[in-house]
Amino acid sequence: MASKLVQLQSKACQASKFVSKHGTSYYRQLLEKNKHYIQEPATVEKCSELSKQLLYTRLASIPGRYETLLKEVDYAKSLLKNRANLKVEDAGIAALFGLECFAWYCAGEIVGRGFTFTGYYP
Repeated sequence: MASKLVQLQSKACQASKFVSKHGTSYYRQLLEKNKHYIQEPATVEKCSELSKQLLYTRLASIPGRYETLLKEVDYAKSLLKNRANLKVEDAGIAALFGLECFAWYCAGEIVGRGFTFTGYYP
């Protein structure tokens, strides 16, 4: 067990050295590649304007998302009405979707508890 710990420690040290050596060049390359997205100069007013644009763009997309939600709910209702015509594939997809929702719920609970499985902090 101790040898595995030493091996893991050496691998972590190698990874840290690699990141410290090549991280800056990767960062510069990433910024150079995406410089057309950068607002110069980065002032408080510009940041405020961009955050408002994002907020109102998201708000403007709500009606379209709501219509999509209604279509999906109608589709689910029609599946429930026609249960006799339901295929095994559709039932499997629905079960997997429900399982995925439950898994995301559990992950959110764990994160909300501060990454503990036993309970909330006192």
